[in-house]
Amino acid sequence: MEMQLNPAAIPVGVVGLGLMGSSIVASLLMSGHYVVGIAPLPEDMEAGPRRIREQLVQCAAAGLLVEPVDACLSRLTVTDRYSALRDCRLLQECVVEKVDIKKQVYRKIAAVAALDAVITSNTSAIPISTLQQLVPAPERFLGLHWAEPAYATRFLEITCGDQTAPEHADWLFRLAHGWGKEPTLLRKDIRGFITNRLMYAVYREMLHLVEKGLVTAEDADKAFRYDAGSWMTLMGIFRRMDYTGLEDAAAIFKSWFPRLSNHTGVPLIMRRMVREQARGIHDGNGFYAYTPQDARRWEAAFAGFNHDIHRLARLYPYNPVAPVNV
Repeated sequence: MEMQLNPAAIPVGVVGLGLMGSSIVASLLMSGHYVVGIAPLPEDMEAGPRRIREQLVQCAAAGLLVEPVDACLSRLTVTDRYSALRDCRLLQECVVEKVDIKKQVYRKIAAVAALDAVITSNTSAIPISTLQQLVPAPERFLGLHWAEPAYATRFLEITCGDQTAPEHADWLFRLAHGWGKEPTLLRKDIRGFITNRLMYAVYREMLHLVEKGLVTAEDADKAFRYDAGSWMTLMGIFRRMDYTGLEDAAAIFKSWFPRLSNHTGVPLIMRRMVREQARGIHDGNGFYAYTPQDARRWEAAFAGFNHDIHRLARLYPYNPVAPVNV
């Protein structure tokens, strides 16, 4: 059977309509898919559709929609009945990062899904090779990891497990470009995938510097924001090294790598946050203090910034010039 790439011919099921799941649904609707949203939690039966509508309204205001909001929503079905997934060609699990709960979800999906449907997980931490053992057709299981908000970011991480069939990975990779994404495709299941491995290396070094009293959290944030943040969206890491020149790279690495933190434990400052049950902007207690008004302003700023950076990234595609082969 030929694998379709036309979104209108590929119904998608999304299980889990929390903040991330709703955002994924909005992105898929924007791309022209018919979407079945499964709300395993009763509160998401009402909150999920409301969030999706609000997200699409934001996208319309930012000029990201090519059709009216109501036209997008006309392709959405929200239910708590897994039987509604029967005709879906692509299924996305987006529930909490607990294997036992995911196992229950996969059992319910497998009981109704078509035998040739592709099943994916939005996990950012659990190995795909572990999760695919929980489905009847592991060769049709992949990781499909989005960034929040899914409808306004170009990030998408596709990860194969040990048993994933390459043709399904290739199909998903091609399909994702139609969603306006610049997807990565990992043929091997490495722990943490790409994004987490990169970011947690940064987290460790920044926490190390703050914990040792060498810098403040504010100065660390400023350094990352106004240096790396000024070029990262355009170049990434390897193209940045090409751009700045490679003559001195080896000498710099030799000098600096031994100076970086290689601590394998949880930093003391983070352990204190856990003891205090700090939740950042969600309860006002984090590396910074927040009032409820501060939290709302940060949420609004993040939403606006994502729309702006989405527009900017579209002006500068991943490879703005034809590469020169050497």
